[in-house]
Amino acid sequence: MRPPQMAYGDWLQIVLLALVWGISFFLTEICLRDFGPLTLATARVGLAAMVLLAFAAMRGENLPKAWTDWAPLAFMGLINNALPFSLIMWGQVSIDSGLASILNATTPLFTFIFAHFLTKDERMTRRGAVGVGIGFLGAVVLIGPGALTGIGAQSWGQMAVMAAAMSYAMAGIFGRRLSRFSPIVSAGCMTACAAVMLLPAALLLESPWTARPDLATWTALATLAVISTAFAYILYFRILASAGATNLLLVTFLIPIAAVLLGALALGEVVTLAALAGMLLIFLGLAVIDGRVFAALQRLRPGGNRQQAEPPNLP
Repeated sequence: MRPPQMAYGDWLQIVLLALVWGISFFLTEICLRDFGPLTLATARVGLAAMVLLAFAAMRGENLPKAWTDWAPLAFMGLINNALPFSLIMWGQVSIDSGLASILNATTPLFTFIFAHFLTKDERMTRRGAVGVGIGFLGAVVLIGPGALTGIGAQSWGQMAVMAAAMSYAMAGIFGRRLSRFSPIVSAGCMTACAAVMLLPAALLLESPWTARPDLATWTALATLAVISTAFAYILYFRILASAGATNLLLVTFLIPIAAVLLGALALGEVVTLAALAGMLLIFLGLAVIDGRVFAALQRLRPGGNRQQAEPPNLP
């Protein structure tokens, strides 16, 4: 099935979502100067849950009451928020925000693999297998040969972000089971569940009451929770409704660009050739899986069947 054609408004929303999510890696880098990873993850989902549930209440939406409804929401909160947020934030203790965002861009590759084995309607094609191979080559280039000879702090950080990408991929597949809930209720409830899961670990392992954050850190935390989490979920579901899930995948191409540029300009992070090469390979892998760029190039070739070809996605 061909993805729906996107209007200018859809493209603007996709670029905005990429910026909102891309800046989260930059904000995390700032917050980690004063907060531990678990404390930061707890605060992020806790504040976001309050905003989302308040928004749901303003819309007159009811929260689920049965335990059978809360169980899948809690599991979604674990694999889509508590686990990946903690892993990414722990990983960013030892790696730059730009590199973390690029490694996180492997999420669609893992989604493609997991969907092949765990679903009946999304089997892997030959083109998809090639795309996955190229994408994983990009991840290997990013991590570098040093990770194969010795495990250091940076290698563990890189693998933590990759594990977070796998968790996001599983959440993308499991999330289909939550279609009976409204998107805002789902987002609010799963972030609330994630906060409940993370709070004991943060209290026991990091003693957050000893932190002395300054105004810049509090501002970064508020922005991370309200804009990069709560608002991002609302925007995500708007794009999903108007442009479809396949077009929404394009956000993945843009998030690392925003994060890398912000890290380089604001934090002085160095963009290495290996990072650029790895990012390009990951993007190429995603483009092969998506297929639309190559289909458009095929239609532009001399002798291509332009009369029968469907119009491109671009407005």
